[in-house]
Amino acid sequence: MNGPLLQVKDLKVAYGGIHAVKGIDLEINRGELVALIGANGAGKTTTLKTLTGICSPSSGEILFDGKSTAKKPIYDYIKQGLVMVPEGRGIFSRLTVEENLLMGAYTRSDKADIAHDLERVYYLFPRLKERMKQLAGTLSGGEQQMVAIGRAILGRPKLLLLDEPSMGLAPIIVQKIFDIIKMIAAEGVTMLLVEQNAKLALQTANRGYVMESGKITLADTAANLLANPKIQQAYLGE
Repeated sequence: MNGPLLQVKDLKVAYGGIHAVKGIDLEINRGELVALIGANGAGKTTTLKTLTGICSPSSGEILFDGKSTAKKPIYDYIKQGLVMVPEGRGIFSRLTVEENLLMGAYTRSDKADIAHDLERVYYLFPRLKERMKQLAGTLSGGEQQMVAIGRAILGRPKLLLLDEPSMGLAPIIVQKIFDIIKMIAAEGVTMLLVEQNAKLALQTANRGYVMESGKITLADTAANLLANPKIQQAYLGE
């Protein structure tokens, strides 16, 4: 790991009179899988949306690959390799599975590599290959999540942001999704994972941050957070 890929310094985000993020610091090193856990309304999704340019910060600094992301258009984030799998999947229901996947590569022009990456997605998610010509809106929730992750892979992310990948899915599908997340991480893709299932997130991650009411209240290795009695009581149901 060669130093931080992402650095967030004193980030504040407010909208509609609500101070959603209240001056947080976090960093992610290359090759790390970092979890951001916390209760609903803690500011986790707002943080991800700000990292990808969807929300504008009130103040603070975001450095990606050593460069400020301030005042850059959203498509520029994707070109730089900052790619998000949004909460609720955000698929195009009237496009086919394959058309959805290829939307992830819309900033790319390397056709041979795109075809290679598409086959890689089909290797990771064989079910999507079976349904490549099916309209994405007719898929199950788990299959739609596979499409959303596959689409992100087609963007060749340097940093992959995952927002609640297990939401609304059956336990057996959740395990499948997290097995794939581990495989992608093992290939060297850096990740920031926001996940309501704190135990699963920390079992998957290298490190974790705990967010409460717009602030980072704890940062530690994932193993230490799993063993922390306060975290067990508040988030792990123990």
